[in-house]
This record gives sequence, structure tokens and C-alpha cells, in this order.
Amino acid sequence: MAKKYFVLDTNVLLHDPGALMAFGDNEVVLPFQVIEELDGFKKGSDDTSQHARQVIRTLDRLRTKGRLMEGVPVEETGGTLRVVLDDEVPDHPLLRTGQPDDRIIGVAQRLMQEGKPTTFITKDINARIKSDALGIKTEDYEKHKVDFSHIYLGYRELEVERPALARLQKDKAVDPPADDFEPNEFAILTDAADADHQAVARFDSHQGKLVALRFGTKTYQNVSARNPQQQMAIELLMLDQVQLVTLLGPAGTGKTLLAVACGMQKVLAEKKYEKLLVSRPVIPFGKDIGYLPGDKEEKLYPWMQPIFDNLAYILRTKKSGGDSGMDERIRDLVESGAIELEALTYIRGRSIPDQFIIVDEAQNLTPREIKTVTSRVGEDSKLVLTGDPWQIDNPYLDSSSNGLSYAAERMKGLDLAGHVMLQTSERSELASLAAQRL
Repeated sequence: MAKKYFVLDTNVLLHDPGALMAFGDNEVVLPFQVIEELDGFKKGSDDTSQHARQVIRTLDRLRTKGRLMEGVPVEETGGTLRVVLDDEVPDHPLLRTGQPDDRIIGVAQRLMQEGKPTTFITKDINARIKSDALGIKTEDYEKHKVDFSHIYLGYRELEVERPALARLQKDKAVDPPADDFEPNEFAILTDAADADHQAVARFDSHQGKLVALRFGTKTYQNVSARNPQQQMAIELLMLDQVQLVTLLGPAGTGKTLLAVACGMQKVLAEKKYEKLLVSRPVIPFGKDIGYLPGDKEEKLYPWMQPIFDNLAYILRTKKSGGDSGMDERIRDLVESGAIELEALTYIRGRSIPDQFIIVDEAQNLTPREIKTVTSRVGEDSKLVLTGDPWQIDNPYLDSSSNGLSYAAERMKGLDLAGHVMLQTSERSELASLAAQRL
């Protein structure tokens, strides 16, 4: 088989520094412009900067095996890696702008003109459009992508005969009507003779049966489920043996509210965990508001406002004495350490034992960042990832490539993991209609 050539854009390496090793026994080509851009990203403390430094260290290691400009062997893959100067831009007016993207695309164009089977790999949609218009084969970086159109829902809907529902109600367990259930997958069982007669059950892989819900129909912190998917979410959130829960769904489906309510129940009422740790990636919606004054807590306040809103809703339903009393209770919970709010940036390097951890807006994280967060979870902790894969603010992620979708798909089949795709907005009638129509 003829060797193929893959020209990598900078954003691919910032997304996954392991991309250098992802193309088998072919040749990975890095335009010199990519090296310059990596140098500009290396000085920060965020994940992007860490990824840039990791790529640079890998290139420095490979440099010892020969001249990068001539190509060096990559033992891990059996392929080669080569750095190419982008000073010889192909004779095309669209590539003579001097822009970094055009210089990188120009390298792919030149390789094609030399008769080499070349593919340009980039996560920049506009760069893919431009290179495709120039006749260059171009693709997104696919290694960590899932097929979102067929993503695991965490449940299925089945018609059963009435005796099966009766056995589930009496014995709290029933044989599954199919043998391909995943651990902790749910079933909405509907009476074949009466569509209004339904029950929700969870597949217990140890028993090999569908078992009745133990927690999903109950109320915690005055919050209860309003639809079957929310019942499933509560069941997973309250089951101690399920250590990783992924909740996907559009705005208003109750992902964060249910996670916070069940977290408070586990921490404050049942004392199962020492504290409730809530974190979000610091990615603004719309134009960034820039530098924020104050200490860490004051800087975090705008980003954590949605969490405060959910806490306020829970405490308001508990009749805590008006808004002023409610604000004081939230402050007391935070100051006592029962609830900790933390920017995701500060989780790197930590080991987090005995905590109920919620990472909200996880759809804005890359698969690699999700791996970093999950690897921080210590003994006797539970991790809940929530997010809306239809609303992503990270410019290089989409519904198929974000870390939340990736985790939901890759972690299915494990007894310690559970997943639900919530479907119905319960925030308000307006919110529900807006989610459908706008």
C-alpha cells in the first residue's frame, strides 16, 4: 500500500497532542508555521498551553533521531514525521495572502502538486472549506469523534405484555425482553394493550434482570422527576455503585438541577460524601467580558451564577425565609465547605477523594480534558458530567467531537457508569417551545 501524507493544522495538535501518533505507518507533515504557532501557545497554564508544550517535547525527542526537515522515524507507529518549510507557496492567488492558515494549506497544495497522496487534517471548518475549494482532500480529526446521530441514549422503549409489568411491580425484577442490554441501561416498558400503563426499569448486569427503580420516583431536596428520563437520571445519581454519570440534553431538561439536588442529598442529608464540588469550564457565551477584579471567589461568581440559580431554586422550594435568607444559606453552605465551587482550570493535578463532583457544561471540554478530569477522581468519589451537546462554545468542538459525548459513548458497558439522554424541557412552557422552534 502506497504511503499517505497527512498535513496537520495547529488546532489538531492543541486538541490532541497525541495526534502525531495517530496516522499509522504513513508520513505526518508539519508545516513550519505550525511550529511557530505552537511556540505562541506554550506559555499559559491552561490545557491548550499544556498540549502545546507536550507536542514541542515530543518533537524535541524525535529530533534526536535525525533531521526533522528530512523526516524522522516514529517507532510507535512505524511511520515518519517531517517538518516542511512553507516558504515556497504554490502559484495560486488564494494562497499568497501571507495568512498563517494559507501558508499551512499551501504545504498540502505543494505536496499534491508533487503527486503525493495528501490529506489536510484540521478542526477549523473554514480552513476545510478553503482547502476543499482548492481541490485538496481535507478532513476533520476523527480519532475522538462519535456518531452523534446514533449516540447511546441510555434507555430504550419496549412494548411488553401486562404480566411482565405485574411481575416487575410484585417482584421488583423481570427478565429483559432482549439480551443486549448494557449495564445500567434503562427500559421504558409499555403495556401493549394500554399505552398509558408504563414502568421504568434499570438493567442490573449482576442479576441479569430489569429491576424496578429504587430512587427515581422519590423526592430529594424537594426536587422530583417530571418525566421518565429524569427518573432515570435520579436513579443513577443516587446509586452509590455508579461512580460516573453522564447527563446529556437540551437546555431546560433539568440536568444541572437534578445533579445538584441529589448531590446535596448525598452530602448534607445522607453524609455519604464530605462535600459537593461543582465545576465549570471558563468559556464565555458571546463576547468575553474581559478581566474581572477581585479574589478567586469574586472572579468565579459570574461563571458559577447558573449553579447559584439552581441552589436558590432548591432552597426557595424549602421555604428558607425569602431571598435574603436564601442567599445567606447559600453563603453558609459555601463557607462551611459543604459545597465548593471551583474553576475547572484548578482541578488539574488534584486528587479528589470522598466527594460528589459535578462538572457542568462539559460539552465544552475536549475528550482529552474529560480524561484529565476523570483521572482526578479519588477513592469513594462520584463524578457527574452534564451538558448540552447542541450548545457548544468551544470553536473546535461539535456534537460528535466534544468530550461529554465521547465519554457517554466510550464508557457504556461498565457497571460503574451510567448515562441518560434527557429529552423534555421542564423549565417552562416558553423554554420548551423555544428549544423546539428557535
